[in-house]
Amino acid sequence: MKPKQTHSSRRTFLKQSTLAGFAVPLVASLEEFTLCAQQNSVSGASQPMAPTTAMPTGKIGNITMSRLICGGNLISGYAHSRDLIYVSPLLKHYFTDDKIIETWRLSEQHGINTMILDLSDGRAAALYSKYRAQGGRIQYLAQLGPDKHDLKTPVKQAKDAGAVGALLLGNLGDAWTREGDVELIGELLANIKAEGLIAGVAGHEVRTVKTVEQAGFKPDFYMKTLHQTDYWSHRRRDETKDVIDNYAIDNYWCRDPKETIAYMSGIERPWIAYKVLAAGAIPPPSGFRHAFNNGADFVVVGMFDFQIRDDAAVAARAVKEAWNRDRDWFA
Repeated sequence: MKPKQTHSSRRTFLKQSTLAGFAVPLVASLEEFTLCAQQNSVSGASQPMAPTTAMPTGKIGNITMSRLICGGNLISGYAHSRDLIYVSPLLKHYFTDDKIIETWRLSEQHGINTMILDLSDGRAAALYSKYRAQGGRIQYLAQLGPDKHDLKTPVKQAKDAGAVGALLLGNLGDAWTREGDVELIGELLANIKAEGLIAGVAGHEVRTVKTVEQAGFKPDFYMKTLHQTDYWSHRRRDETKDVIDNYAIDNYWCRDPKETIAYMSGIERPWIAYKVLAAGAIPPPSGFRHAFNNGADFVVVGMFDFQIRDDAAVAARAVKEAWNRDRDWFA
Protein backbone atom coordinates (compact mmCIF):
# COMPACT_ATOMS: atom_id res chain seq x y z
CA MET A 1 0.00 0.00 0.00
CA LYS A 2 1.37 3.40 -0.92
CA PRO A 3 2.44 5.41 2.15
CA LYS A 4 0.63 8.69 2.62
CA GLN A 5 2.62 11.65 1.35
CA THR A 6 2.75 14.91 3.24
CA HIS A 7 4.06 18.34 2.48
CA SER A 8 4.72 21.32 4.66
CA SER A 9 4.37 25.08 4.51
CA ARG A 10 7.41 27.24 3.96
CA ARG A 11 7.33 28.45 7.57
CA THR A 12 7.15 24.91 8.98
CA PHE A 13 9.84 23.70 6.63
CA LEU A 14 12.26 26.44 7.62
CA LYS A 15 11.77 25.61 11.27
CA GLN A 16 12.58 21.97 10.51
CA SER A 17 15.65 22.85 8.47
CA THR A 18 17.74 24.90 10.89
CA LEU A 19 21.29 24.29 9.75
CA ALA A 20 24.80 24.51 11.09
CA GLY A 21 27.50 26.88 9.72
CA PHE A 22 28.81 26.59 6.20
CA ALA A 23 32.37 26.18 5.05
CA VAL A 24 31.67 27.59 1.59
CA PRO A 25 29.74 30.83 0.86
CA LEU A 26 27.09 30.98 -1.84
CA VAL A 27 29.43 32.47 -4.39
CA ALA A 28 28.07 34.42 -7.33
CA SER A 29 30.29 33.48 -10.25
CA LEU A 30 32.04 30.53 -11.81
CA GLU A 31 35.39 32.21 -11.24
CA GLU A 32 34.71 32.61 -7.52
CA PHE A 33 33.58 29.02 -7.23
CA THR A 34 36.73 27.81 -9.00
CA LEU A 35 38.88 29.80 -6.60
CA CYS A 36 37.04 28.26 -3.64
CA ALA A 37 37.63 24.79 -5.06
CA GLN A 38 41.32 25.51 -5.54
CA GLN A 39 41.68 26.81 -1.98
CA ASN A 40 39.98 23.74 -0.57
CA SER A 41 42.18 21.48 -2.68
CA VAL A 42 45.27 23.10 -1.23
CA SER A 43 43.94 22.61 2.29
CA GLY A 44 43.27 18.91 1.64
CA ALA A 45 39.51 18.95 0.97
CA SER A 46 39.77 15.64 -0.88
CA GLN A 47 40.66 13.91 2.40
CA PRO A 48 37.88 12.65 4.71
CA MET A 49 36.85 15.46 7.05
CA ALA A 50 34.20 16.07 9.65
CA PRO A 51 30.87 17.17 8.11
CA THR A 52 30.70 20.92 7.68
CA THR A 53 26.94 21.18 7.47
CA ALA A 54 23.69 19.47 8.48
CA MET A 55 22.05 18.20 5.30
CA PRO A 56 18.28 18.82 5.22
CA THR A 57 16.08 15.85 4.38
CA GLY A 58 12.63 15.10 3.03
CA LYS A 59 10.48 12.02 2.59
CA ILE A 60 9.22 10.10 -0.41
CA GLY A 61 6.69 7.60 0.82
CA ASN A 62 8.24 6.20 4.00
CA ILE A 63 11.84 6.82 2.88
CA THR A 64 13.79 9.72 4.39
CA MET A 65 16.18 11.17 1.81
CA SER A 66 18.79 13.91 1.76
CA ARG A 67 17.79 16.93 -0.32
CA LEU A 68 21.05 16.44 -2.25
CA ILE A 69 21.28 13.01 -3.90
CA CYS A 70 24.45 11.53 -5.36
CA GLY A 71 24.06 10.75 -9.06
CA GLY A 72 25.36 7.53 -10.60
CA ASN A 73 26.44 8.49 -14.11
CA LEU A 74 30.01 9.48 -13.31
CA ILE A 75 30.87 6.35 -11.35
CA SER A 76 29.50 4.25 -14.22
CA GLY A 77 31.58 6.14 -16.77
CA TYR A 78 28.71 8.04 -18.38
CA ALA A 79 29.40 11.70 -19.10
CA HIS A 80 27.41 14.36 -20.94
CA SER A 81 30.56 15.88 -22.41
CA ARG A 82 29.22 17.38 -25.63
CA ASP A 83 31.69 16.44 -28.38
CA LEU A 84 34.62 15.50 -26.12
CA ILE A 85 35.07 11.81 -26.88
CA TYR A 86 37.70 11.10 -24.23
CA VAL A 87 35.67 12.00 -21.15
CA SER A 88 33.85 8.70 -20.57
CA PRO A 89 37.06 6.61 -20.82
CA LEU A 90 38.73 9.11 -18.49
CA LEU A 91 35.97 8.63 -15.93
CA LYS A 92 36.29 4.86 -16.10
CA HIS A 93 40.01 5.18 -15.37
CA TYR A 94 39.50 7.66 -12.56
CA PHE A 95 36.72 5.79 -10.78
CA THR A 96 38.55 2.69 -9.63
CA ASP A 97 36.73 0.37 -7.23
CA ASP A 98 38.41 2.05 -4.26
CA LYS A 99 37.59 5.53 -5.57
CA ILE A 100 33.92 4.67 -5.99
CA ILE A 101 33.65 3.41 -2.42
CA GLU A 102 35.58 6.47 -1.20
CA THR A 103 33.11 8.71 -3.05
CA TRP A 104 30.16 6.99 -1.38
CA ARG A 105 31.79 7.25 2.05
CA LEU A 106 32.49 10.95 1.57
CA SER A 107 28.89 11.48 0.50
CA GLU A 108 27.72 9.71 3.63
CA GLN A 109 30.10 11.75 5.77
CA HIS A 110 28.66 15.00 4.45
CA GLY A 111 25.03 14.15 5.08
CA ILE A 112 24.06 12.60 1.72
CA ASN A 113 22.12 9.42 2.46
CA THR A 114 20.75 8.55 -0.99
CA MET A 115 22.17 7.91 -4.45
CA ILE A 116 21.05 6.76 -7.88
CA LEU A 117 22.49 3.48 -9.15
CA ASP A 118 22.21 2.08 -12.66
CA LEU A 119 21.53 -1.63 -12.22
CA SER A 120 22.70 -2.34 -15.76
CA ASP A 121 26.19 -1.50 -14.47
CA GLY A 122 27.05 -4.82 -12.83
CA ARG A 123 30.31 -3.48 -11.46
CA ALA A 124 28.65 -0.65 -9.53
CA ALA A 125 25.99 -3.01 -8.18
CA ALA A 126 28.65 -5.46 -6.95
CA LEU A 127 30.62 -2.64 -5.34
CA TYR A 128 27.50 -1.44 -3.56
CA SER A 129 27.11 -4.87 -1.97
CA LYS A 130 30.74 -4.69 -0.84
CA TYR A 131 30.23 -1.17 0.50
CA ARG A 132 27.19 -2.21 2.51
CA ALA A 133 29.02 -5.27 3.86
CA GLN A 134 31.72 -2.90 5.12
CA GLY A 135 29.17 -0.85 7.05
CA GLY A 136 28.17 1.69 4.40
CA ARG A 137 24.75 3.23 5.00
CA ILE A 138 23.80 5.09 1.82
CA GLN A 139 20.54 3.85 0.32
CA TYR A 140 19.86 3.88 -3.38
CA LEU A 141 17.19 4.32 -5.99
CA ALA A 142 17.62 1.91 -8.89
CA GLN A 143 17.51 3.46 -12.35
CA LEU A 144 15.80 0.96 -14.65
CA GLY A 145 15.98 0.65 -18.43
CA PRO A 146 13.79 -2.42 -18.98
CA ASP A 147 12.88 -4.15 -22.19
CA LYS A 148 9.26 -3.50 -23.06
CA HIS A 149 8.59 -7.24 -22.98
CA ASP A 150 9.97 -7.80 -19.49
CA LEU A 151 8.90 -5.27 -16.89
CA LYS A 152 9.32 -7.57 -13.89
CA THR A 153 12.86 -8.95 -13.95
CA PRO A 154 14.69 -5.60 -13.50
CA VAL A 155 12.39 -4.69 -10.62
CA LYS A 156 13.04 -8.02 -8.90
CA GLN A 157 16.78 -7.48 -9.40
CA ALA A 158 16.53 -4.04 -7.80
CA LYS A 159 14.67 -5.43 -4.79
CA ASP A 160 17.17 -8.27 -4.38
CA ALA A 161 20.08 -5.81 -4.62
CA GLY A 162 18.75 -3.76 -1.72
CA ALA A 163 17.18 -0.78 -3.49
CA VAL A 164 14.64 1.30 -1.54
CA GLY A 165 13.03 2.51 -4.75
CA ALA A 166 13.20 2.34 -8.51
CA LEU A 167 12.49 4.66 -11.41
CA LEU A 168 12.12 4.47 -15.15
CA LEU A 169 15.12 5.92 -17.00
CA GLY A 170 14.37 9.39 -18.38
CA ASN A 171 15.21 8.52 -21.97
CA LEU A 172 12.68 5.68 -21.85
CA GLY A 173 10.08 7.75 -20.02
CA ASP A 174 10.22 10.25 -22.88
CA ALA A 175 10.38 7.59 -25.60
CA TRP A 176 7.51 5.50 -24.31
CA THR A 177 5.41 8.63 -23.97
CA ARG A 178 6.18 9.75 -27.52
CA GLU A 179 5.51 6.24 -28.86
CA GLY A 180 2.13 5.98 -27.16
CA ASP A 181 3.25 3.25 -24.73
CA VAL A 182 2.22 5.05 -21.55
CA GLU A 183 0.44 1.90 -20.33
CA LEU A 184 3.86 0.27 -20.02
CA ILE A 185 4.89 3.04 -17.62
CA GLY A 186 1.84 2.28 -15.50
CA GLU A 187 2.62 -1.44 -15.52
CA LEU A 188 6.23 -0.83 -14.47
CA LEU A 189 5.14 1.45 -11.63
CA ALA A 190 2.70 -1.20 -10.42
CA ASN A 191 5.46 -3.83 -10.48
CA ILE A 192 7.79 -1.58 -8.46
CA LYS A 193 5.14 -0.88 -5.83
CA ALA A 194 4.25 -4.58 -5.64
CA GLU A 195 7.83 -5.23 -4.50
CA GLY A 196 7.42 -2.71 -1.68
CA LEU A 197 9.64 -0.06 -3.29
CA ILE A 198 8.87 3.60 -3.91
CA ALA A 199 8.22 4.07 -7.62
CA GLY A 200 9.15 6.95 -9.90
CA VAL A 201 9.28 8.15 -13.49
CA ALA A 202 12.05 10.28 -14.98
CA GLY A 203 11.81 12.48 -18.04
CA HIS A 204 13.54 15.29 -19.88
CA GLU A 205 10.23 16.50 -21.34
CA VAL A 206 7.37 17.91 -19.28
CA ARG A 207 5.05 16.05 -21.66
CA THR A 208 6.15 12.83 -19.93
CA VAL A 209 4.99 14.05 -16.52
CA LYS A 210 1.74 15.41 -17.96
CA THR A 211 0.96 12.12 -19.70
CA VAL A 212 1.59 10.03 -16.59
CA GLU A 213 -0.57 12.38 -14.50
CA GLN A 214 -3.39 12.30 -17.05
CA ALA A 215 -3.25 8.51 -17.09
CA GLY A 216 -3.77 8.47 -13.32
CA PHE A 217 -0.85 6.16 -12.49
CA LYS A 218 0.17 8.03 -9.31
CA PRO A 219 3.91 7.47 -9.03
CA ASP A 220 5.52 8.16 -5.67
CA PHE A 221 7.81 10.75 -7.25
CA TYR A 222 8.97 12.31 -10.49
CA MET A 223 12.50 12.97 -11.62
CA LYS A 224 12.36 15.87 -14.09
CA THR A 225 15.14 18.01 -15.56
CA LEU A 226 15.47 21.64 -14.57
CA HIS A 227 18.22 24.20 -14.86
CA GLN A 228 18.78 27.89 -15.13
CA THR A 229 18.89 28.84 -18.80
CA ASP A 230 18.87 32.54 -18.01
CA TYR A 231 22.20 32.07 -16.22
CA TRP A 232 23.81 32.28 -19.63
CA SER A 233 22.04 35.45 -20.73
CA HIS A 234 24.23 37.42 -18.33
CA ARG A 235 27.46 35.85 -19.53
CA ARG A 236 27.12 34.99 -23.21
CA ARG A 237 25.92 36.61 -26.40
CA ASP A 238 22.67 35.81 -28.15
CA GLU A 239 24.05 32.81 -30.02
CA THR A 240 24.07 30.93 -26.70
CA LYS A 241 20.39 30.16 -27.24
CA ASP A 242 21.32 28.24 -30.39
CA VAL A 243 23.80 26.20 -28.35
CA ILE A 244 21.16 25.47 -25.72
CA ASP A 245 18.62 24.42 -28.36
CA ASN A 246 21.14 22.14 -30.07
CA TYR A 247 22.26 20.45 -26.89
CA ALA A 248 18.68 20.07 -25.73
CA ILE A 249 18.26 17.48 -28.49
CA ASP A 250 20.94 15.38 -26.81
CA ASN A 251 19.48 15.89 -23.35
CA TYR A 252 22.26 18.05 -21.99
CA TRP A 253 19.78 20.81 -21.30
CA CYS A 254 16.24 21.12 -19.99
CA ARG A 255 14.11 21.76 -23.05
CA ASP A 256 11.16 23.35 -21.27
CA PRO A 257 12.33 24.97 -18.01
CA LYS A 258 9.59 27.61 -17.71
CA GLU A 259 6.83 25.16 -18.57
CA THR A 260 8.35 22.64 -16.15
CA ILE A 261 8.32 25.14 -13.27
CA ALA A 262 4.73 26.17 -14.02
CA TYR A 263 3.40 22.63 -14.38
CA MET A 264 5.26 21.12 -11.44
CA SER A 265 3.95 23.88 -9.17
CA GLY A 266 0.57 22.14 -9.29
CA ILE A 267 1.85 18.57 -8.84
CA GLU A 268 1.43 17.22 -5.31
CA ARG A 269 4.15 14.60 -5.57
CA PRO A 270 7.82 14.86 -4.63
CA TRP A 271 10.03 16.20 -7.40
CA ILE A 272 13.67 15.22 -7.81
CA ALA A 273 15.29 17.68 -10.24
CA TYR A 274 18.20 16.50 -12.34
CA LYS A 275 20.63 18.04 -14.80
CA VAL A 276 20.41 21.11 -12.56
CA LEU A 277 24.03 22.00 -13.42
CA ALA A 278 23.56 21.34 -17.17
CA ALA A 279 26.33 18.73 -17.29
CA GLY A 280 28.76 20.93 -15.40
CA ALA A 281 28.09 24.14 -17.34
CA ILE A 282 26.41 25.93 -14.42
CA PRO A 283 28.16 26.35 -11.03
CA PRO A 284 26.46 24.67 -8.06
CA PRO A 285 25.52 27.89 -6.21
CA SER A 286 23.44 29.05 -9.18
CA GLY A 287 22.10 25.64 -10.14
CA PHE A 288 21.04 24.50 -6.67
CA ARG A 289 19.50 27.83 -5.76
CA HIS A 290 17.51 27.93 -9.00
CA ALA A 291 16.18 24.39 -8.58
CA PHE A 292 15.09 24.75 -4.96
CA ASN A 293 13.66 28.26 -5.42
CA ASN A 294 11.53 26.99 -8.29
CA GLY A 295 9.94 24.01 -6.60
CA ALA A 296 12.31 21.05 -6.65
CA ASP A 297 12.20 19.00 -3.45
CA PHE A 298 15.49 17.22 -4.11
CA VAL A 299 18.36 17.55 -6.59
CA VAL A 300 20.48 14.71 -7.93
CA VAL A 301 24.00 15.57 -9.07
CA GLY A 302 26.95 13.51 -10.25
CA MET A 303 29.95 14.44 -8.11
CA PHE A 304 33.65 13.73 -7.97
CA ASP A 305 35.00 12.95 -4.52
CA PHE A 306 36.74 16.35 -4.30
CA GLN A 307 33.45 18.18 -4.97
CA ILE A 308 31.28 16.53 -2.34
CA ARG A 309 32.08 18.66 0.70
CA ASP A 310 31.55 21.95 -1.15
CA ASP A 311 28.45 20.75 -2.99
CA ALA A 312 26.86 19.54 0.25
CA ALA A 313 27.47 22.89 1.94
CA VAL A 314 26.15 24.86 -1.02
CA ALA A 315 23.06 22.64 -1.41
CA ALA A 316 22.20 22.87 2.27
CA ARG A 317 22.43 26.63 2.19
CA ALA A 318 20.36 26.82 -0.99
CA VAL A 319 17.60 24.82 0.72
CA LYS A 320 17.68 27.06 3.77
CA GLU A 321 17.45 30.21 1.67
CA ALA A 322 14.65 28.98 -0.64
CA TRP A 323 12.11 30.96 1.36
CA ASN A 324 10.29 32.52 -1.62
CA ARG A 325 9.29 29.37 -3.52
CA ASP A 326 5.63 28.99 -4.45
CA ARG A 327 5.52 25.19 -4.26
CA ASP A 328 5.26 23.71 -0.78
CA TRP A 329 8.05 21.36 0.32
CA PHE A 330 7.36 17.68 0.74
CA ALA A 331 8.29 16.98 4.36
